[in-house]
Amino acid sequence: MPASALDPNWRALSRRHHGAPIVVGLVNNMPDSALSSTERQFREVLADAAGKRPVRVRVFSLPGLSRSDAGRRYVRDNHEDIEELWGAGLDGLIVTGTEPRAADLADEPYWPVLTKLVDWAAEHTISTIWSCLAAHAAVHYLDAVARRPRPVKLSGVFDCVRVADHPLVGSGPAQWCTPHSRSNELPEEALVSHGYHILSRAPEAGIDIFVKRVKSLFLFLQGHPEYDAGALFREYRRDVGRFLAGENDRYPDMPCGYFDDSTTDSMLGFREQALRERDAELLPSFQMLLAQQNVADPWRGAARRLFGNWLSYLADQKSLHRGWPNRRRSARAEPKEALSYA
Repeated sequence: MPASALDPNWRALSRRHHGAPIVVGLVNNMPDSALSSTERQFREVLADAAGKRPVRVRVFSLPGLSRSDAGRRYVRDNHEDIEELWGAGLDGLIVTGTEPRAADLADEPYWPVLTKLVDWAAEHTISTIWSCLAAHAAVHYLDAVARRPRPVKLSGVFDCVRVADHPLVGSGPAQWCTPHSRSNELPEEALVSHGYHILSRAPEAGIDIFVKRVKSLFLFLQGHPEYDAGALFREYRRDVGRFLAGENDRYPDMPCGYFDDSTTDSMLGFREQALRERDAELLPSFQMLLAQQNVADPWRGAARRLFGNWLSYLADQKSLHRGWPNRRRSARAEPKEALSYA
């Protein structure tokens, strides 16, 4: 609910009820198999980070994405139409990516709507999070910074180091871990030359978090702090399945820093069998093997801090700019960065 739609005494009422709801839009563009799990992950991490602050999540997706009949039914039953987003009165927005089909992101069928979304978010949100492939697409559109392919897919849990002071990374620890899962990366030198500020970096994975102010504060994540404990598990199973089915010629590398020693030994044993007897019928035994393993999510505390800082930023800016979102901020408006979002 936008502040302008509240009772004139909304500030007093807000304090009594832990603040007016922060309205966050989630544009979920993930493949069919990850649609519901992605929404659950973001809802859980936002709820975990929000504490007593009320947060309302509205879910959308871009048209033009390739989906099965089941995927289209899920979107129809669980997502709002993208046309509803333009007047939704959102405070913040989160946009996920999807597996690219074209060599150039600008050739994707959803590109015209995505670029409209970037422009709209700059004018109509306090802050927007661009997650992983969505970060690559937004940067490509805004500043023609092209992503580059990695020699092999990056997958695992990586130690990240804070390299800049910023309210969104708060006054917490200088180092944390975050899952990364991608086949491409953005060149840091190109980002810096176009005015992006790097907030954290992983020695083995490259850029982790970076920001740029384009009226709205755009927050870019190359990693996946929202992941639950089993997300990398499921992606690895998918990639192994693609190898067994003959869709990929290279057996996928195990996620780095994710499995314990016992699980690693089991995974290596299955890999040897799969290379000898490549057959899709092996996948059920692999799934049974995975079901016997335990995985943890040591990145959860860092994710809670990041999204908590982001929600605090939305709440503080919403309060500072009374009448948001109907009152536009000037292009030169700056956030009160002296505030501490820890």
